Amino acid sequence: MRRTTNRLMRGLAVLSVLALGATACGGSDDDGSGSKPVSAGDVQAALKKGGSVTVWAWEPTLKTVAADFQKKYPKVKINLVAERSGDKHYTALSNAISAEKGVPDVAQVEYFALGQYALTKGLSDLAPYGADKLKSKYTAGPWNAVTQGSDKVYGLPMDSGPMALYYNKKVFDKFKIAVPTTWDEYLDAARKLHKADPKVYIANDAGDAGLTTSLLWQAGSRPYKVDGTNVKVDFSDAGAKKYTDVWQKLIDEKLVAPINGWTDDWYKGLGDGTLATLPSGAWMPANFVTGVPNAAGDWRAAPMPAWTKGDKASAENGGSSLTLPALGKNKELAYAFVEYANSGAGVQSRVKEGAFPATNAELQADSFLNTEFKYFGGQKANKIFADSAANVADDWSYLPFQQYANSIFNDTVGKAYVGNTKLTDGLKSWQDASVKYGKEQGFTVE
Repeated sequence: MRRTTNRLMRGLAVLSVLALGATACGGSDDDGSGSKPVSAGDVQAALKKGGSVTVWAWEPTLKTVAADFQKKYPKVKINLVAERSGDKHYTALSNAISAEKGVPDVAQVEYFALGQYALTKGLSDLAPYGADKLKSKYTAGPWNAVTQGSDKVYGLPMDSGPMALYYNKKVFDKFKIAVPTTWDEYLDAARKLHKADPKVYIANDAGDAGLTTSLLWQAGSRPYKVDGTNVKVDFSDAGAKKYTDVWQKLIDEKLVAPINGWTDDWYKGLGDGTLATLPSGAWMPANFVTGVPNAAGDWRAAPMPAWTKGDKASAENGGSSLTLPALGKNKELAYAFVEYANSGAGVQSRVKEGAFPATNAELQADSFLNTEFKYFGGQKANKIFADSAANVADDWSYLPFQQYANSIFNDTVGKAYVGNTKLTDGLKSWQDASVKYGKEQGFTVE
C-alpha cells in the first residue's frame, strides 16, 4: 500500500487542462469504452495472436503476476512500468491522456482517484468485457468504488484496506488498560496512557485527509454526494458530529502526538512504545515488519472501535484498482491481464506475497483466515481484517476532484491541530474551499 493522502496533487483534479465535457480522452465505441460487447472468444483470440501490454503500476506483487501471465501466454509481453509513484504517477497519466500520446494500456488507480478519470471519460468501461458479471467476487466497498454507483465498471479491484486498530499489547499490558471497543473507551484509554506516562500517546495525528475521511465513513457520515457533474459537499451530518466530538477532545487534551505518518519520528514512536495504537488499513502488517522490526511481538490487531456500542460498521483506508485507459491499445489483451491479476490466478500469488485481497473467495478461505502473523505474536489477524471487510458500508462516495480536496486538507482542517481552530470549523472551511474549487472547474456544487 502506498500512502498519498498528504501529497500535493494540485492541478490533477480534472485531468490537467481537460474540460469536464471533453471527449478527447475517448468514450466512443472505437476506443473500447463504449457498450459494444467483447466476447470471451475475442479475448482468447487476442491471447492466441499475442502482442504487448504496457502497465503503469507501483504494486510490487504485479511483478510475479506479469511473469506468470507471460508463462501462461508466451506470445504476450507485459511491459511493467513501476518507477513512478504518488503524484508523479497521476501527473504522468493525466499528461499522457491530455496529449493523447503515450497512454498505457493498463493503469493502477487508487479508489479515491477513480472519479475524476471516470467523469472525464479517461477510462474504458469494462462491463462490455463481462466485468459486470464479477460483482459477487468482490467485497462491497471496493466494488462500489470501481463502479462509482453506476452500471459501468471502471476497473477491477486489486486490493482493499478494511480498517483495524493496531495496538501495542506490551504497552497496554504494562499500564493495565483494556483494548477499547468504542471510541469513547478509546478516549478514556488515551487519557489513562498519557497520565501514566506523559511520553506515551494513544496515536499520532497531525492532520491526515485519508484517516479523517475513513473515520467519517465509519461513523456514518456521507459528506460527498456525486451525480455526474452535480456535487454536494456537507460535513454537518450526525456522523461527522460523532467524529468531531471525540477527536476534538483528543486534540484539545493533547492526547495525540503531533507527528506525521511515514516519517522517522513515526516509525520511532511505533517501535519504542510512545505511540500505542494505529487505526489503519489491513495492508499495514507488512509495513510493521519492514519499518518497525524491533517491535516484533509487541503489536496486535483488533476490530475498529465502534462509534455506537455494538455497531460493527467499518470503513476502507486505501486500496486501488487496475483500469484500462480509454486511449490505450490492445484492449482485449489488457483486459485479459487485469482479470487474471485481480480475479484469476494472479490473486493467489499476490496474496502469498502479502497483498490484502478484495475478493470474497480469498477472504473466506481457511488458509487465509488461519494464517498466523509471527510479527503479531502468532495472531490470526486476517480473521479481524476479513470481518472488517464484510462490514464496510457500500454507499461511500469520493469527490471527482478528491486529489485536490486532499491537497488543501492541511490548509483547512489541519489548522485544528496547530491553532485555535475547531475541527467543525476546519471541516466547514474544507467544505467551502472544495465547493469553490468545484464550481471553478465547471461542476454544479452545493
